[in-house]
Amino acid sequence: MDDDDDDIPQLSSHTLAALQEFYLEQQQREGMKTSQGFNQYSIGSIEEDWQLSQFWYSDETASCLANEAVVAAGKGGRIACVSAPSVYQKLKEQDGKDFSAYILEYDKRFSVYGEEFIFYDYNHPLNLPENLLPHSFDIVIADPPYLSEECLQKTAETIKYLTKGKILLCTGAIMEEQAAKHLGVKICKFIPKHSRNLANEFRCYVNYASGLD
Repeated sequence: MDDDDDDIPQLSSHTLAALQEFYLEQQQREGMKTSQGFNQYSIGSIEEDWQLSQFWYSDETASCLANEAVVAAGKGGRIACVSAPSVYQKLKEQDGKDFSAYILEYDKRFSVYGEEFIFYDYNHPLNLPENLLPHSFDIVIADPPYLSEECLQKTAETIKYLTKGKILLCTGAIMEEQAAKHLGVKICKFIPKHSRNLANEFRCYVNYASGLD
């Protein structure tokens, strides 16, 4: 046995475990798939940040909304997800070649999605990249982060700038009157669910003949 081996620093099992956890989190942030089969587009791959008023949809609700968006957008359609990352993730899970999807989001953790990520702050509703042309999306899905008329009104500016016409809004039931006022949308029968139960009842609103009724 070589006596020099005794001089090599040995990491404790606790330190090794901490390092392994760090590297796994780093891989996830970079949107890489690990040997454990990590899916960068699965809902929950980026955890909710309650301080940013983030509450992800249930898998069933995200799938329903994503499917509705694909049908509404049509073949070759463009879909914008404004503050609705779990719908974007579900769209990307479909790996569809007949549509394209973009995510407009304040949380820069979602920048792992590359060029399809667009930084978005509802306080500056039209502060968007120059290449994001007006009326360039077949449908816009939006879930304003706060249940306030100010937040809805500013998000509505973004929605109206981006959409060719179709709007799918998800927000609280208490916002029904304001949603009609600012976007001309009507409440749907479909009731969206979140992965964690929220105190406020949520609903979907559209301005076109949808499959959510």
